[in-house]
Amino acid sequence: MIDWTTTALVFPGQGSQVVGMGRDLAAVYPAAAAIYQRADELLGFAFSTLCFEGPEEALNDTINTQPALYVTSLATLAALRAALGEIQPKFAAGHSLGEFTALAAAGALTFEDGLKLVRARGRLMKEAGEKSPGAMAALLGLDAEQVRQLCAEASAAVGGVLVLANDNCPGQVVISGDNQTLDTALEMAKTAGAKRAVKLAVSIAAHSPLMESAAATFRAVLAETSFQSPKLAVYGNVSAEPLDSADAVRAELDAQLTQSVRWTESVRRMIADGALQFLELGPKDVLTGLLKRIDSSKVGIALNSAKALQDFAARERTQQRMQ
Repeated sequence: MIDWTTTALVFPGQGSQVVGMGRDLAAVYPAAAAIYQRADELLGFAFSTLCFEGPEEALNDTINTQPALYVTSLATLAALRAALGEIQPKFAAGHSLGEFTALAAAGALTFEDGLKLVRARGRLMKEAGEKSPGAMAALLGLDAEQVRQLCAEASAAVGGVLVLANDNCPGQVVISGDNQTLDTALEMAKTAGAKRAVKLAVSIAAHSPLMESAAATFRAVLAETSFQSPKLAVYGNVSAEPLDSADAVRAELDAQLTQSVRWTESVRRMIADGALQFLELGPKDVLTGLLKRIDSSKVGIALNSAKALQDFAARERTQQRMQ
């Protein structure tokens, strides 16, 4: 039986979206369907249909991707609570966009305010990408410090902007910046011994200084949003530490658009603080895969479908009866 005092909920960011996300959950769990219905009402169109049926191109537009993942992850959480009752995990974290989901799950902001924020975040990031075009790339086989040095050398050579955007797990990082500097870095990465250096299918330089125009406007949206202290220990992407107050939450979300996602450090900090099991609530199993690279001794479970959730809940109920 799972020990909730040593359990973390983790929520994915962009890249985990897929047409059909959440459709089976909504069909099986009325609590999940209610989350999608509320999103439809708040956004003013059949947003659930976009998640369930696509089209893929529209779902992959960042203005839609971000709320789609937020809504689907919270629908999964609603289904989990419907299946097991009021669960009380001790830790939570989310990767990039997923940090907003984690904060909503922890009661630091309402579902409605969170949806408003991620919709605005997606729109502003898209606009920033149009003003300051950029790109991102994944590098495999280099450690974070090597990549920081690589970014500095490429930036100096070209006179552009390039930073380490996501430290996902040992040997897997993402860089972000303007196209010319990033292309230069990809060539340098091969010489530095990278196993792979692959441009990602995005047209924005997320978690880099090129998002500053989005961050400036988003700051005003954050100022109008009410936050509470999280009821769970939510570990921030920027700080890799628990966010223990409303002010800490607001400061984290303000910095997050232009700063790196320190995912490896966040997971390690949760483990150091007692996390042994990680439940990923979202459409895929990306974070569960990263956990294996960060610490293979810890348990990762991806609740990425109605069947996965039903199987997990059935095991828990069986073990509870055996106690």
